[in-house]
Amino acid sequence: MTPPLFASLAKLPTLWFQTPIASIALTLAAYFLGVRVFKLLGRPNWCPAMLIAALFIAAVIALLPVGIDDYKTGAAWLMLLLGPATVALAVPLYQQLGQIRALWKPIVMTLPLSATLAACYALVIAWAMGAPLNVLASLAPKSVTSPIALSLTEELGGSTALLMGSLMLTGLTAIFAVEWLCRLMAIRDHRLIGLALGINGHALGTVRAFEISHQAGAFASLGMSLTGVFTAIVLPVAWHLLF
Repeated sequence: MTPPLFASLAKLPTLWFQTPIASIALTLAAYFLGVRVFKLLGRPNWCPAMLIAALFIAAVIALLPVGIDDYKTGAAWLMLLLGPATVALAVPLYQQLGQIRALWKPIVMTLPLSATLAACYALVIAWAMGAPLNVLASLAPKSVTSPIALSLTEELGGSTALLMGSLMLTGLTAIFAVEWLCRLMAIRDHRLIGLALGINGHALGTVRAFEISHQAGAFASLGMSLTGVFTAIVLPVAWHLLF
């Protein structure tokens, strides 16, 4: 028989996560730890601070007698900030408005094709491998920012957990691929690099773009925002027509 004291101590983590304080504290601690480790590793583009933080949170939840639903309930308060954080990216966009106006034609011509390809290539691969419909619905919005992707996944009937994993993997792959291709093709224009990171790497790509330069970050914000708007309008229509 378990002594009452030990039984009470075992229930403490569960009681802590019944309020948002534990989830928020764990998230902030994981973020600051991720930033610290990221700097110690020499800022590798294949291992951003967000990935380190996510792995830390997963490890803590696996070790404690709490479920992922307990963490998500408390972290819902932080999810509310995703929308305002995305809207706040309008500030660097406004600061680079002159540059954006000068390039509006190539942006308008290339972005629909880029956003469509970003959604389609994963769907084609998954479909060819026999993935069920709910998996396809989870992968379809993987290249847009989290608030839009979550809404699209719920509308299409996909899995939120699978979506979040695909978002992380997409961002990491996009950062590595865009920077490697830019070096290979000798592309040094921060506007082009930032736009490519934003279209293909959503929030992770945008964070990386701001590390390159303020101009790259502004164009990444533009690419991420326009890709999100385009996907939010086109994807549900195309999905219901095809499936």
